Amino acid sequence: MNIGLFIIGDEILSGKRQDKHLSKVIELLGARGLSLAWAKYLGDDREHLIREYRAAFDSGDLFFSCGGIGATPDDHTRQAAAAALGRPLELHPEAADLIWQRVQQMAAEQGTTPERDHPDTRRRMEMGVFPQGAAIIPNPYNKIPGFSVGRAYFVPGFPVMAHPMIEWVLDHLHADLHREVGTRERSLIVQGAMEASLTPLMERVESDFPGIKVFSLPSVDHPQWGRHIELGVKGDPAAMDAAYAALRTGVVQFGAVISTELVR
Repeated sequence: MNIGLFIIGDEILSGKRQDKHLSKVIELLGARGLSLAWAKYLGDDREHLIREYRAAFDSGDLFFSCGGIGATPDDHTRQAAAAALGRPLELHPEAADLIWQRVQQMAAEQGTTPERDHPDTRRRMEMGVFPQGAAIIPNPYNKIPGFSVGRAYFVPGFPVMAHPMIEWVLDHLHADLHREVGTRERSLIVQGAMEASLTPLMERVESDFPGIKVFSLPSVDHPQWGRHIELGVKGDPAAMDAAYAALRTGVVQFGAVISTELVR
């Protein structure tokens, strides 16, 4: 099961706001023995969103989308998701109840009387208009829900809301995907070798150990190790130790220097 992430908003692409979703989603997945297969940053362009969502729905991947589910003119996620699915939008009854609860709560805090037909209330109700057949994702922060369709999950852009909602999805809807958290990767800090020279070794290890990926991260100015390559393996835990041993043996036979060995 590939897991993906969309991060939506012109404010991210322009630098007005710094993304806090990518690192947190990686952390939430990693705590459950899962990993992120892809991530994309998209602006507030409805047609672009429709194309990207349609491709993601067609892929069958599980994915999260953070941002753009509000009811202002620059929010396009709900409409784009519906268009990508070829479904109409409709007010979700449970979402409407939750939004009305929030309206009543805010009125009580302000000492006013809530009105169901007030223009502000009607505009807030638009945040519960989802693609037909959608399910809601509870929002513990302010009750305004997100929504899901199949294995696609749409949450607000605010990290304080989005992150517990994603955590809820992972624990309540996809606990079957959780895996025991153990060693996720093993690597070597290699000095005295070039990536190109080690490529045949990397290809051989991947070929000999299905389910294992070999990664290579070169650095030219690391404060501790200077110019080096972090060379490692990740993937199938059952094959990791043998694959790592083969990689290490190959590096030694090549004649490179191993400064440090890392386990994560």
